[in-house]
Amino acid sequence: MTHTEELLKTPLHALHLELGARMVPFAGYDMPVQYPLGVMKEHLHTRSHAGLFDVSHMGQILLRPKSGDVRDAALALETITPVDVAGLGEGRQRYGLFTNETGGLKDDFMVANRGDHLYLVVNAACKHQDLALIEVAVSDACDVEARFDRGLLALQGPMAEDALSAIAPEAADMRFMDVRLIDIKGMETVVSRSGYTGEDGYEISVAAEDADRLARLLLDDERVEAIGLGARDSLRLEAGLCLYGNDIGPDTTPAEAALTWAIQKARRGDGEREGGFPGDRVILGQLARGADRKRVGLSPEGKAPVRGGARLFAGAEGGEPVGAVTSGGFGPSLEAPVAMGYVPAALSEPGTRLYADVRGKRLPVVVATLPFVPNTYKR
Repeated sequence: MTHTEELLKTPLHALHLELGARMVPFAGYDMPVQYPLGVMKEHLHTRSHAGLFDVSHMGQILLRPKSGDVRDAALALETITPVDVAGLGEGRQRYGLFTNETGGLKDDFMVANRGDHLYLVVNAACKHQDLALIEVAVSDACDVEARFDRGLLALQGPMAEDALSAIAPEAADMRFMDVRLIDIKGMETVVSRSGYTGEDGYEISVAAEDADRLARLLLDDERVEAIGLGARDSLRLEAGLCLYGNDIGPDTTPAEAALTWAIQKARRGDGEREGGFPGDRVILGQLARGADRKRVGLSPEGKAPVRGGARLFAGAEGGEPVGAVTSGGFGPSLEAPVAMGYVPAALSEPGTRLYADVRGKRLPVVVATLPFVPNTYKR
C-alpha cells in the first residue's frame, strides 16, 4: 500500500498530522513512525517521563457468556489457548497465546476478566483471523463482539501515573495488570495498568469519538510527549518483549520463545485442566523436557546494529548457521546495539559468544540475559 487513501486510519489520524508525524503503512493502517522530536528522544522521554502511543490499530474483542457466568466464556476460550483464563480474577488481566496444532503461535494477546464478560486485545495484523478463530471456538457459549472501531491509547513511563491520575485520580490505586472502568472527564474508558515498553503505564480503551479529546488532555501535560512506532519498537526490544511476526509466529513454540511463564500450573501436566488446547502434546512435552532451541538476548560487540534476519554462526569462520536474529537495532537507553534471536539450547547460556553475518562480515555477539532494561511495573 503506497497511498494513504488505501490505508485505514485510526481515530487519532488527524492529530498525528497536526503534530507533524511522519506516517508509514503498518498493519494496513497509516501510522506515525515518529514525530519532530525524533525516535531517539521519543524513546528516552518515555524512559524518563511519559510517552503517549496510538495503538488503536489493535483489535478489541468482547466475549459475553450466554449463561451469564464469565467462567463459561473462560473455559470456551481455553480450548484455543494454553493460558489459565478461568483462574483470572475479576478486574485482572493476563498475557495469552493462541496456538496451532504443531504447538506454534498464531498470535499473542491480552485477556481481562471484566466481571460479566472477557475483554481481549489482539495484534492489528492478526485481528481478523483471531476474530474468526474465536468465533468458531466460543460461539456456542458466547456472543462475540468486535470493537475494531474504538480508540486505544498507551501511556507509558515513570510519570504515567502522575499524568493520568491528574485527570483520573483512581488510576493511581491500580497495580500491574489491573483493569477498571473509569470515567475520565465524562468519557467512559476501560483502563488497564499495562503496556509493551517495560515501563509502568496504562492502556486506555475509549470510544472513537472521544479519542482525540482524551489524547489532547494527556498531551496538555508537559510530562507527556507523543511517541511513534519507531520508539515503541526500540522500547519493547530493550524490554525483551516479542513482536509477533518477528520473534514469534506459527513456527515457534512457547518453550522455544521463552514464554513458558505465560502457561499457568492449571493448564500444565497434572494441572486441573491439563491440555485441551491446540498443540498441547508438543507444548506439554517441551515444558517437561525443554526445547531444542531458545529465544535469547544478543549483545553485539561494537556499535554496529545487527538487524532481524541476520544469520548466527558458532565460529568466526566456516560452519553452517546455528540460528538467526529476529529483532535488532540500537538501544538508546543503553547507548549500544541490542538484538534477540533463536539459538540451539546448548548455545543459549548468557555469555556465550556467537557471530552474526552482517553484509558478509561476521560480527561477534554475546548471548545476554533478558530484559536488557529492567521493567518498572507497579506490582
